[in-house]
Amino acid sequence: MIKKNIVGIASGGGHLSELQNIIPKSIKNEITYITCKNGHTKESLKEEKHFFIIDPHISRFKYFINTCQAIILFLKLRPSIIISTGAGIAIPFMILGYFLGSKIIFIESGASISTLSKTGEFMYKYANLFIVHYTHLLDKYPNSKIGSL
Repeated sequence: MIKKNIVGIASGGGHLSELQNIIPKSIKNEITYITCKNGHTKESLKEEKHFFIIDPHISRFKYFINTCQAIILFLKLRPSIIISTGAGIAIPFMILGYFLGSKIIFIESGASISTLSKTGEFMYKYANLFIVHYTHLLDKYPNSKIGSL
């Protein structure tokens, strides 16, 4: 059996909680999480493989730092699969993975009821598998699949 390097990347808080909740127990020991460092993430990941990177939020300078960190971690981890629930913290890592052959799985936030998040709208065209929670979003995003937590 070929071992797959799986990375789960999400911003701290609700995005990370959603990501952790959807990871099947069968791959729990194979996944490495990447997120930003705060009280919640330090606690929820203390028994998981993980790395912390800067959350760029809306700062171009922080996006530059985030991108540099993404490159370093990507080269270290060489993921074959990248799973994300957003937000912006994940974009540079997922785009790098897309261009270097990783399979990209993006799971839109359950809070996105009528439209996609900004990260979801951006990642829709790059994801190998794009999952939404509500059937009416399938009309707007025909290549997506329905899924739930």
